[in-house]
Amino acid sequence: MDDSVRTWAALDIHPVSELVPAALVDYEATAVDERSSEDWRVFFTTVDERDRAHAALHVQFPDLSITPVDVPDENWAARSQASLRAIRVGTIIVAPPWDVPDTLASPDSTTHPTGTESPGPPTSTRPTRDDKLVIVIQPSMGFGTGHHATTRLCLAALQRLDLEGRSVLDVGTGSGILAIAASLLRASRSIGIDDDADAIAAARENLELNPTAEVTVLVEDLRSTDVGSADVVIANLTGGLLIAAALTLQELVTRGGWLVLSGLMAAEEKDVVAAFPIWRVEHRSDEEEWVCLTLSRAG
Repeated sequence: MDDSVRTWAALDIHPVSELVPAALVDYEATAVDERSSEDWRVFFTTVDERDRAHAALHVQFPDLSITPVDVPDENWAARSQASLRAIRVGTIIVAPPWDVPDTLASPDSTTHPTGTESPGPPTSTRPTRDDKLVIVIQPSMGFGTGHHATTRLCLAALQRLDLEGRSVLDVGTGSGILAIAASLLRASRSIGIDDDADAIAAARENLELNPTAEVTVLVEDLRSTDVGSADVVIANLTGGLLIAAALTLQELVTRGGWLVLSGLMAAEEKDVVAAFPIWRVEHRSDEEEWVCLTLSRAG
């Protein structure tokens, strides 16, 4: 293999039990490629973190097949280009560069999470730019293509809020998709932060594909950022990280603002809500085992 091709440390896990997602919270997993309901490829920040997770999970789940793999970035891009198509979430279309919509799809093809229903995977749609907000995202290891349930849940949550004239902070922005969506939904200021420099590089590339979006993306650690507060703070992380960062996240929200939390699983919901005791759940939605919560301060 060409040494210039970057590889990503991952674990192939089969079959995935309901306990595996909770176990992964203790490790720096950056994304999950759900190849099927029973086969996951879990990506990690470093080889060392992947190997640490492998050793622990092998002991915890001796009956599962857990295999370390190094995934070439070029293979990820090739596979994405072969399979990903534009999807619609409410009024937002998320499209890879090779499937940018140009004709209006039938209204019945709209698929997005609402309430507590689990609508299943989205359908490909091709509405015009004049009728819908179109976000072009280049698939990469920055993630956030709109094809994961938690990203779709967050996109739907943002559309339920009135963002016009409000500031938005997207924590763990990844590809920048949610920060871009906030800007297109008329937020007065949209900032995305991530502690992964590669994710921010991908987000900047996506900003070039969406020139009407006004977004600032920064390499910042949530635990030490001085980026300031915002009216809406989005955190699509993991249940464990949401709990660990609860105090910091609350301090980032201006009075009268909202927190949009996702990346948590239904089994983690009670503990996540308990970590925000002075907040009330304004809206809850779910898809498959994933949950999204919109919170506001109680009282």
